Order: sequence, then C-alpha cells, then structure tokens
Amino acid sequence: MQNWEEKIQNVSSLDELEKVRIELFGKKGYFAAEFEKLKNLPNEEKPKVAKELNVAKNRLQGLLQARKDELLAQAIEEQLKNEKIDVSLYGYRASKGALHPVKQTLDQIIEYFLSLNYAIETGPLIEEDFYNFEALNLPKHHPARDMQDTFYFADGTLLRTHTSPVQIRTMQKQKPPIRMISPGAVFRRDFDLTHTPMFHQVEGLVVDEAGKVSFANLKFILQDFLHYMFGDVKVRFRPSFFPFTEPSAEVDISCIFCQGEGCRVCSHTGWLEVLGCGMVDPNVFEAVGYENVSGYAFGLGVERFAMLLYRIGDLRSLFEGDLRLLEQFK
Repeated sequence: MQNWEEKIQNVSSLDELEKVRIELFGKKGYFAAEFEKLKNLPNEEKPKVAKELNVAKNRLQGLLQARKDELLAQAIEEQLKNEKIDVSLYGYRASKGALHPVKQTLDQIIEYFLSLNYAIETGPLIEEDFYNFEALNLPKHHPARDMQDTFYFADGTLLRTHTSPVQIRTMQKQKPPIRMISPGAVFRRDFDLTHTPMFHQVEGLVVDEAGKVSFANLKFILQDFLHYMFGDVKVRFRPSFFPFTEPSAEVDISCIFCQGEGCRVCSHTGWLEVLGCGMVDPNVFEAVGYENVSGYAFGLGVERFAMLLYRIGDLRSLFEGDLRLLEQFK
C-alpha cells in the first residue's frame, strides 16, 4: 500500500491522477485482482483478508479524493492568475454611433421643406389599386401595373410603388390650399446596382385655387432645393411624361463628380438626373372631387440623393449593414 500512497502524492495533474484511479479501482485494476484471489483462500482466512482489502481500498480512495481537491484548487489558482484583470488600465473606448446615410439624407430633405411650411403626410405601405394607380391617372394597360414592377397580394392589394397615394388620401380628407411632402418606403420588383426592392421616396404636392400655382413656382422651388442639397450646381428641366402630371419634366443637375465636364458616372453627358415633376393632371383632381384648382407635384429617390451626396457607388451597399461603410458617417 505504501507504494500506492506515494504514487498518489507524486501525481502532478488530474489526468495522471485519473490513470492511477483506474489502475487501482478499474475492472482490471489492483483491487479487482486482489478480491478475485479471495476464492482461492481457505474459508477461515477470507474474512480477515477481505477486511484488510476494504480498509486499504477506503484509505486509497480518500487519498485520491484529497489529491484531486488539491489539484483542482491549484488549477483554479493558476486560472485566476492568468486571467487577472488590471482594473487600473483604461478600457476600450466605446464606438460612437451615427445616423444611417439614408436617414441623414432624408432628414436634410425634410428640413428644407419644413422651413417652407410644408406639412409631412404619411400613409399605409399596403395600398389599394385606386390610390396607387387609378386615382393617379394610370390606366389598366400602363406598364407600371405590370407584375414585374409591383408586388401584388392575393386580395388585389399591393405594396405601394410610390408615395403618391398619400397625396390622393390627403386631398380626399382636406380642401385646398395644400402644401405637403410624403416621405416613406416604397417597393418595386427590381434589384441591381441602382435599384433595390425597397427604397425611399419623398414626393411633394402643392394645390391652391386656379391660377395661384404655376410651373414657374415649381421651377423656383426645385432650383432652390437642389442648390440647398448639392451646392452651386446647374439645374435644367427636360420635357418628360408622367401619367399624373401634365406638363411633366425630368430635372437634372450638372455632374457633381466632374463639374459638368463629362465622366463615367454621368455617361459623359455632364448631367445627372435627380427627380421628376410637373403640373398635376386634371384627371387626378377629378378623381378626388377638386374643381377650379391648380397644383404641382414632384418626386425624388432618397437613396439616389444619398449616393450622390456621399459618393456611394452601389445602391445595395446602403442596405447590407457593412460597418466599414456605415462607420464612415460618424
């Protein structure tokens, strides 16, 4: 027994101790073999030898447990020593957050129109066909109704493709004069470098008595707004077509990357398209029951503005949550 006691005391790790335990108490260990020998002893000697073996077994089990407790205490002490924290050292500096570039751009746009006393109106994301298309002078055959552009539900409702339905809802619930913008998310079935299935628009509407609102008013407001957003840029209006405005125009600014000289971004034209606008079509006023009024409307993509303001090359990167991009806006 003396050799076993010394062997237990000389063990330096829990793994070695487990090996000793198996040697002593395993199915093929020392005590299993000794108890097996009892059957070969005379009957009168068996009780004495069995008692001695049990005493030795209990003693060695106690020594094993005591040594295990010592080794566990040493391991915990070593772990605490290795993981000791110097509380006097400075910790990691917390990272400062910032608004998302789309949110920053949207706030900047809203700030401009609030300063001109425009109201902010909102509406549902899931719309009825009447508000999204019919009331906006979009006939049944118009390409914007195509399933490739619009997300439809089984009951005929749809995810709004623009924020113009908010203008219809606003005109239905109040009479002119109206001066409003409708910022919010819109949805279309499109996904590439410059399009995503969900994006944000800001659309504006001004309505008053006939003759009080003109294209000249619209042109002045948009020129001032674009100078507010992009600085000293040139602005031009090009004839275009939108079902809900007549006349309609696309609005361009001189390229902010090449200052109008021509580059890859502007397809070497020197101009960047930024929004659409026009005088509200009489059919739209008829749909909401307005008479003897005139008005103008305009619409812009917030992500498009954010890409230009912050020189972002891929629209999809605005929604991927990549901290390497977002940390630049602290």
